[in-house]
Parts: sequence; C-alpha cells; structure tokens
Amino acid sequence: MAMGDVDLEQQEPFPVEREEQKQDSQARDDLPDGRRKLGYCEKFQQSISRWMLPEDSRSTYLQRANCCPPPIFIIIISVVELCMFIYYAVWKPQKQWVTLDEGIWNSRLTYRAEYRQEAWRFLSYMFVHAGVEHIVGNLFMQLLLGIPLELVHKGFEVGMVYMAGVLAGSLASSIFDPLSALVGASGGVYALIGGYFMNAVVNFREMIPLLGVFRILVIVLIVGVDFGFAFYRRFAGDEGGMKVSFVAHFAGIVAGMTVGYVFFSDYNKKLLKDPRFWMCIVAYLVFFLFAVIFNIFISPAPS
Repeated sequence: MAMGDVDLEQQEPFPVEREEQKQDSQARDDLPDGRRKLGYCEKFQQSISRWMLPEDSRSTYLQRANCCPPPIFIIIISVVELCMFIYYAVWKPQKQWVTLDEGIWNSRLTYRAEYRQEAWRFLSYMFVHAGVEHIVGNLFMQLLLGIPLELVHKGFEVGMVYMAGVLAGSLASSIFDPLSALVGASGGVYALIGGYFMNAVVNFREMIPLLGVFRILVIVLIVGVDFGFAFYRRFAGDEGGMKVSFVAHFAGIVAGMTVGYVFFSDYNKKLLKDPRFWMCIVAYLVFFLFAVIFNIFISPAPS
C-alpha cells in the first residue's frame, strides 16, 4: 500500500458521526439493561395499550403501533361537525350560541319524521347540534375516546362502530319516539362509550386494575349527566317548538355494547371466525329491516 493511501476503516469518525455515536451510547447507558430509550410517541402508545387492551394483546399492538396514519376518521368527523355548528350559528343569528332554533330545524340534514322519505337524514342528523353544550359535550367525548380507540383499532373499526350507533339512533327514534326531531352525534358517541365500557368491564382485572373502577365510574357519571340533559330537552325544554328525541342515546349505547364490543375486544383476531360477530350482524340487520318496514307501513308520523 502506498504511503499516501489511508485505510478508511482506521480513519477517525467525522465530528458529526462522533456526536451521534456519543448520543447513542448515552441513550443506551441511561437504561440498566442497555435497551433503547423510548420516544414520546412510543411512551404514548404504551399508555394507550394499557388503557385500551388486555395484557395478552399489548405486545402485539406495540410491535405494530405507530402514529402514522393519525386517527383521521374521528378527527375529520369532529371538524365537520364543528364547522356545521358554526355555519348554522352564524347563518341564523338568534340566541344561537346557546340554543339553535330555526337554523337547524329547517335544515335538510336534521332528522324529522315527516321527511323520513329523504333517507340521508337517518345519517346526516349527526352533523347538526342543538346548542353549545350539545356540540361541546359530543366533541369532548368522541375525541377523548375516539382518538385512543382509533390508534389501537384503526379507522375502519372505529368508523363502523360510530356509524352503526348513528344509524341505530335514528332508526330507534323513528320507532319509539316517531314524532320528535333528532339532531346531534350522540348515537355515534354512545356507541364508542358502549364498546369501551364493555371492554373495560370484561377485561377489568387486566386493564390497569387500580384505575378500572375509576374509569367505569367516570363513564357512568358522564352518561348519567348527559342523559339528564337529554331527558330535559325532550320533556321540559322547548327547542323552537320541536321536541328533541333522547332515544338515540339508548340505541347508540346498545349498538356499542354489542357491535362495538365485538370490534374492540377482538384486537388482532379474525372477526369473520368469531360467532359473536355474526350474531351482532344478524341482529343489527333484523333491527334495520324491521325499522324500514315500520317507517313505510306502520309509523304514526305524517309523511
């Protein structure tokens, strides 16, 4: 080898390389067993897994977990609902920021029994809300539960449960409270609550036992307060001469405790091989067909 030639392997690392090696060494030295330090995203994912999954599913989740893609479904739905509320509040200025009146009751998105032949209303009612406390409560709950659920179960499962609750809410309202109007995303929100609640109860001993009771009590408290407002709006309130149905709350939570529980409890398992999945699907389809027949032939509401 010529004197001018230098063995590349024996060269000193560049300053940047030396700094990187030093940082890596320090990171390894920070942990007693030499493992890599967890980043903020990984720590967040660990917390999510402890809150949302039983112990035997956490390692699989953490191997697959990442923050990309973000929980896009629940964020998009929330943004659209907030934009629609602002639109109707500004477009029809009355005492709107507290209670919206004609702006939403005359909307083509609101579910009203006399317009039930306009089938999109059975879903579109989730985009309009009756007032500030209505929109804030729904957004708070669906973001609080929806983002962690979507990080674990991804957008398809969360979207299916959410929309199942929305549709169940309007169909149940058309049967059990056919003369009332329906606004708000409570059906979808309660579907998420119902699914998470059942998952927390069934996996109570495995999903952070010390906080298990606290989580369940918080859910019960929030549901109780919201049901109280819903009953008030239905039986004591007068929203622009219209009565707002509360049945969607019940239907949404039932959908969550059935369909939602199956989706959220079968992490990393094949749903098509789970008999509970098919039982829920069949029960939901039977309910759907009965509601369609009821609205066409039996409903006392004017058409």
